[in-house]
Amino acid sequence: MRSVHDHLAAVLDAARPVPPLDVVLSDAAGCILAEDVTAPYDVPPWAVADCDGYAVRSEDVGLRGPAPVGEVVLPVVHDAPVSSTEPLRLVGGSAILVASGAPLPHGADAVVPVERTDRGRARVAVRGGADPGEHVRPVGRDAAAGDRLLAEGSRVGARHLAVAAALGRGRLRVHPAPRVVVVSVGDELVLPGRPRTDGGVHDADAHALAAAIQDTGATAVRVGPVPDDRAGLREIIADQLVRADLLVITGGLSAGPWDTVTDVLAPLGTVRFDHVAMAPGARQGFGTVDGIPVFALPGHPVSAQVAYEVFVRPALRTMGGHADIFRPSLRAAATRPWASPSGVRQFVPARVLGSPTDGYTVSPVGDPSQVALSSLAGANALAVVGEDTTQVRAGDTLACLVLES
Repeated sequence: MRSVHDHLAAVLDAARPVPPLDVVLSDAAGCILAEDVTAPYDVPPWAVADCDGYAVRSEDVGLRGPAPVGEVVLPVVHDAPVSSTEPLRLVGGSAILVASGAPLPHGADAVVPVERTDRGRARVAVRGGADPGEHVRPVGRDAAAGDRLLAEGSRVGARHLAVAAALGRGRLRVHPAPRVVVVSVGDELVLPGRPRTDGGVHDADAHALAAAIQDTGATAVRVGPVPDDRAGLREIIADQLVRADLLVITGGLSAGPWDTVTDVLAPLGTVRFDHVAMAPGARQGFGTVDGIPVFALPGHPVSAQVAYEVFVRPALRTMGGHADIFRPSLRAAATRPWASPSGVRQFVPARVLGSPTDGYTVSPVGDPSQVALSSLAGANALAVVGEDTTQVRAGDTLACLVLES
């Protein structure tokens, strides 16, 4: 029997970040940066108006302060739309109508908002004065030339794309999302939505695993259900390895002559099959074929989901370039006792409640010895019971993997 620690170590040893690619901005969303992004120039490259108004010299309209400033009338000598390519020059004793984002004219040191004027086009009446720098965004306010604005390893989101676009970057170098193919195997499997025949069961693994994969930022493709036919499965695996960065196979691991997946995968690459010391989970396979990581997971939906959380998800996070590859964890006090099998690590669907200040409690959902899909659906965590513990007592503190906030 292989320990959870040894199986996970083998998985992480084989998982490597997907090689970086230069992609257009729209394809970079959700990916991990493979480079630092620095400002090639000051942003903005010149002072700009921070609102629609009139560029003036503050000394011409009076400084704002506790004492009221009277109305000052100035001639409007020019318009400066936001599309202006370079700053105009302001002559003392005059004003220039400027749009928000337009270059601040040379000689001006403030912008009076249109709300404090009579909005004149030939002559403008300014009320309340202006302070130097008022409503002006100076050179380099957003970034100075050479500043590192985005760090390698950051996950690209909307605010990161805004920075890249503002710098004129049309592409970013990122670790692209891993491409994962999910193959469900079993003569008994029926696609959800289709009638179930005698002895048939609906395929609950493929959709659940594909959703979990996409939740990590990877892309998922479902294939199957595939019959327990060795020649057909061998052909499908060969076809899918060409387009996959990682392959997940569920089912087909029955003992005896029905162990289709082992017969097909064992001769390929480095794939080995073990009874992993965990519950649920048990028999699983992992290795590489032509350099592609391949997981063989149990067909039982709860076992497949738990094995995914413990082994596949950290591998995918690693391949995607993420620094935080594991689920958040916390310690919580059990609210009631339960028995745990000896010599295996038990993962129990559970509900965690509490806060950092008051502490956390954890309650199993359903019967921990008879894990059901309904229990997993009602859980927000997996309570982890160590291999040497056979009885969890009320009040015992357990490590918990948080599945959702």
